[in-house]
Amino acid sequence: MFIDRVTITVRAGDGGAGVSSFLRRKGLPKGKPNGGSGGAGGDVTLVVDASVPTLLRYERHPVWKAPSGSHGEGDLRHGKRGDQLTLRVPLGTTVEDTDGVTVADLVEDGQEVLVARGGRGGRGNAAFVSPKRRAPTFTEQGEYGEEVDLHLEMKLLADAALIGYPNAGKSTLISRVSAARPKIADYPFTTLTPNLGVVSIGDREIVLADIPGLIEGAADGKGLGHEFLRHTERARVLLVLVDPSDLQVDSPSRQLEVLVRELEAHDSELAARPRIVAVSKSDLLDDDDVASLNLGPNVFPFSALTGDGVDTLMYHLAGVVSEIERSVPEREGFVLHRPLRDDFEIRSVGTEWVVEGIAGVRAVNLSDLTNPEAAEFVSKRLVSSGIVQGLIDAGAEAGDDVRIGDIVFTFDPETDDEDENEEESP
Repeated sequence: MFIDRVTITVRAGDGGAGVSSFLRRKGLPKGKPNGGSGGAGGDVTLVVDASVPTLLRYERHPVWKAPSGSHGEGDLRHGKRGDQLTLRVPLGTTVEDTDGVTVADLVEDGQEVLVARGGRGGRGNAAFVSPKRRAPTFTEQGEYGEEVDLHLEMKLLADAALIGYPNAGKSTLISRVSAARPKIADYPFTTLTPNLGVVSIGDREIVLADIPGLIEGAADGKGLGHEFLRHTERARVLLVLVDPSDLQVDSPSRQLEVLVRELEAHDSELAARPRIVAVSKSDLLDDDDVASLNLGPNVFPFSALTGDGVDTLMYHLAGVVSEIERSVPEREGFVLHRPLRDDFEIRSVGTEWVVEGIAGVRAVNLSDLTNPEAAEFVSKRLVSSGIVQGLIDAGAEAGDDVRIGDIVFTFDPETDDEDENEEESP
């Protein structure tokens, strides 16, 4: 099956929790803290693999999750990091988020993009030792990995795209000049999916795409071609085929007019690209017939059945493609870098103040907030992160309820924030 558009859900791995542990020895009645930290969760990455033909595997399996990190252990044994989950996608895949923002345009083999970050591992109690806190009894929980919905869309990478009515001879031509073997039959819409063929011309090769036949109204959803017009968007040259064999459908000049109009309706920039007009099935015509078709200058008649005119057409196509390559820089892919946001947002919801963002989550992400030592540490962390001042600036007053995730506490801005900043390194 040719699947070129899918929506998937990816979730990075959760971070492992830190552990509270003590090494008790003679002379150390409280014990020496030796709890290890949890491992980070695995990231989710998309990587281009030229051997992957379509997005079929993601149609069948739309949900993917990276492994989580393992928990820390005593004796300063840190948890193992979760393995990265690598999802392989075809050349020409674009990645959009649910807001319609294009996250990446992947056009090179091996190009990759990080789409979901693994959760940070929680620190064990040994990481919280300080001159004023010799034997901490609290730890951090691991953070949840990111979960995102992504729209993947594949657009064929081809030097030239074959455009024409159903049964215009596109599939027959590509099967003659390349190793591609599309289905060929004498009824409309035989070609149901795009086909790629590599054409060897002299000492060079070009990639030719056969697009399912277009009919009038294709850009508005008629026929099959509208589903695949986007596969022409990366082509440098458009090879437009007109069929003179069935004048009961449309004359060749009318076919050319309709095809150009449908391209313009889909993408005006696409319609302005260099195009070559070719008349297929020329074995049914003579030279005078070709001249009378009123298709303009530089029209190339050919017969894929007999081979007449095919080499001339392909050499001309290769020359135009080469000229475009020299004059227009090669299309480059891109990856939109979106750094992890370490800030926070505060908003009023009903009778509560709600703090959102990774800084808020990390401020309260301890294993047991009923532990007085842990509660004191959180209060100081809320000050050092700027959240307390942010609440004051937003209008929060002492006694107001503040929610961070599932935790609700009473706001008390009178908090001592001495010397706790050294623990906040990432």
